[in-house]
Amino acid sequence: MNTEPSHEPLLDENGDPIKSKTQLKQEAEDLKKIGGILVDLTPGQLNEIPLDDELIDAIALAQRINKKKDGFRRQLQLIGKLLRSRDMAEIESAINKLRAHHLKSNTHFHLLEELRDKIVDKGDSAIQELLNEHPQLDRQKLRQMQRQAVKQRETEKPPKAAREIFQYLKQNIEE
Repeated sequence: MNTEPSHEPLLDENGDPIKSKTQLKQEAEDLKKIGGILVDLTPGQLNEIPLDDELIDAIALAQRINKKKDGFRRQLQLIGKLLRSRDMAEIESAINKLRAHHLKSNTHFHLLEELRDKIVDKGDSAIQELLNEHPQLDRQKLRQMQRQAVKQRETEKPPKAAREIFQYLKQNIEE
């Protein structure tokens, strides 16, 4: 005789596993967090996510409410409730796509900052390395901006030339 308890999940009348109260609360909390992410997005970013008018209106209202007030919390709960009846796979996929693009942009931005700092600090050797990777850049222009950036740093003036180097790199090096 087998005395071990059965670990098979209980099924409802449709054959779906019955979820515990804890699981239901966790899912509701997860949807509320996704609602919070949606509220923090800009209108342009929201346009890239497949949302219906009811959800867009609820998100717009939440964006207008002061985040320290109780109404904001209730509005997030409403957004979570609305999300329960939506296809979350598409929405989560769109959010992840936005996050990946943001991460890629940040990485590119930091790379450009490092290249600028390297050019200002090391001069011609850094410019040559950069030209080996990106031959479309103008050596003479980079050297001129580098000399100006060094002069500004030595005289403790604002780093206008360093900003110009960054902008030049940003315009000429693709992500």
